[in-house]
Amino acid sequence: MTRQRLVHLTTTDMSLDWLLRPQLLAFQESGFEVIAMSAPGPHVASLEAAGITHCAIPALSRSMAPGNDLKAFGQLYRAFRRLRPTIVHTHNPKPGVLGRIAARAAGVPVVVNTVHGLYALPEDRLTKRVMVYGAERVAAACSDLELLQNPEDLPVLRRLGVPHDRLTVLGNGIDLRRFDPTARDPATRQRLRDELGIAPHTVVIGAVGRLVWEKGYRAVFEAARRMTNADCAFVVVGPSEPDKAGALTESDREAAESMGVRFLGARLDMVDVYSMFDVYVLGSHREGYPRSAMEASAMGLPVVATDIRGCRQVVVDGATGSLVPVDDADRLTRALSRLVESSELRERQGQAARERALRHFDDRTVVNTTLRAYDRLLSTRDYEAVAAPSASA
Repeated sequence: MTRQRLVHLTTTDMSLDWLLRPQLLAFQESGFEVIAMSAPGPHVASLEAAGITHCAIPALSRSMAPGNDLKAFGQLYRAFRRLRPTIVHTHNPKPGVLGRIAARAAGVPVVVNTVHGLYALPEDRLTKRVMVYGAERVAAACSDLELLQNPEDLPVLRRLGVPHDRLTVLGNGIDLRRFDPTARDPATRQRLRDELGIAPHTVVIGAVGRLVWEKGYRAVFEAARRMTNADCAFVVVGPSEPDKAGALTESDREAAESMGVRFLGARLDMVDVYSMFDVYVLGSHREGYPRSAMEASAMGLPVVATDIRGCRQVVVDGATGSLVPVDDADRLTRALSRLVESSELRERQGQAARERALRHFDDRTVVNTTLRAYDRLLSTRDYEAVAAPSASA
């Protein structure tokens, strides 16, 4: 029996590997022939080692380059015509727009998009909102279903005229079996601290994210400067992105290090790293539904985050952590200081964060919701699952 071919499209292979791999494997186990599609990169080998076929779209990139985007559109259209998938499921802003339109033009029977967070917010300048919302409305006309991670995007898409029956709130999830503090070897926590020269009693405040200013590092670094006399250490985990607008420079990192901030770069052992933390901080200016905050919550950490879309869905202010205004170093410092000074508060909020994660952030719920959506859409389509050329053909 020929299996239905399912393509998941993102900008980079890192997103497929680090964010979507558990879902891709679950879809594969449910009977789909799954193809991961993105720009080529170092994570392709990891995907293929896990048994996931990858199809490269070389022209896809995060940068704004209209000529390159047109080339990417052509590559997507030709790949869909060659592979003849039953379902194309797109992610991220750029492949979400290009992929939906190309899939519909190529005659793909079912087109689904996950909205990880609209790239424009109501408070953004008019020109940006017009561009982003206009592109989303055109692309949404080419899809059969929009799966929204964040419920705050629902009224915006309704105002843009996306039909109500094409909108489903999906939520977001992580592998709670992996992010489980009870499964960690206690010796790992101290081993990592020893490597950084951090004493057992010191409160470690951790941040995870790309090294760009929109992740809120300016306020985090200012908090670190103000808390230099407290028994705490700030640790930042995440890759540098020198080609991105607003990237931290080497001198920016050196200035933060002079305040005691430690930079670990990108890490693959994130479960172990979270076990080293006592508090998690996320100072972002913009989020869709922050995975790092969900992971930290699942690991039993109180989370101090900015009061923005996405963070509001993860953190319950006063119960699982604190929500503070964007770029408000005063409020951020006060919230972190309260946690540093009270082990009882850390324990209480961390336990509440873990319990909330168990109730709301299970990726199996996301998988099941998506599979039900696939089944519903396939039941209304006249299609034929056919053998097609391999992804590498």
